[in-house]
Amino acid sequence: MKTLWNNYRYLLLRRTTQIGIMFLYFGANAWGWDILIGNLSSSLLFGMIPMSDPYAALQMLAAGAIMATDLLIGVAIITFFYAVVGGRVFCSWVCPVNPITDLANYLRRVLGFNQIQKKQPASRNMRYWAIGLSLIISFALGVTAFEFVSPISMIHRGIIFGFGFGAAAILVIFLFDLFVLKHGWCGYICPLGGAYSIIGKYSLIRVHHDADNCTACMKCKEVCPEVQVLHMIAKDTEPVLSGECTNCARCIEVCDDDALEFSIRNLRSGS
Repeated sequence: MKTLWNNYRYLLLRRTTQIGIMFLYFGANAWGWDILIGNLSSSLLFGMIPMSDPYAALQMLAAGAIMATDLLIGVAIITFFYAVVGGRVFCSWVCPVNPITDLANYLRRVLGFNQIQKKQPASRNMRYWAIGLSLIISFALGVTAFEFVSPISMIHRGIIFGFGFGAAAILVIFLFDLFVLKHGWCGYICPLGGAYSIIGKYSLIRVHHDADNCTACMKCKEVCPEVQVLHMIAKDTEPVLSGECTNCARCIEVCDDDALEFSIRNLRSGS
């Protein structure tokens, strides 16, 4: 029998990480801390290590901006981390929108909305089309299109400087995920999530499924924000290889059969 800690350990660690990162950004603005300065698009760690979002940099490039050396170094650092180690962990371990969408989808399960909406009326490929559209608009208007309207940036600014449009962004995303589309923003629309899905496709840390332990209870699929990545449940012993997995680990926590756990990808065998 799993303990309460085992059932929520990764969730607690994720919330601690998300709150901790936002607190460090707030401390930089309010008290002059130099631990983490900037925002989620471009930051400076310990006053010397640049970190830059590759998708934001791509929009800047499309808009005609000239890339500074420190920005390129920051892009390389972040791309290397998510491509080799982390996969799409930004979405579940860093992004301030994630707790909002998690709450909305928890309420969907509690209120029984998931039973009402059996089929999702949308394609997850929309986020990849959103990437292309944002780059076209960036090129046409000379602005970083998604950064200009990003609810992620709005919420980040709201936490640091006080809520304005950030509060509206929180409400819209929460209501959209609750009443309109299950895991709607993160699972279908957000182009940043799509970008990290592409970057993290071959990352090393993976959720691994053991079919011998699995009893097909499907609790993992009830909580997974990217349920399509768990196609092997009750069928095959193999890791989750899709870059769309956020490594949130909720599937691991709710599994009473110990059929799911983190593992290191075997690149030689491709699994």
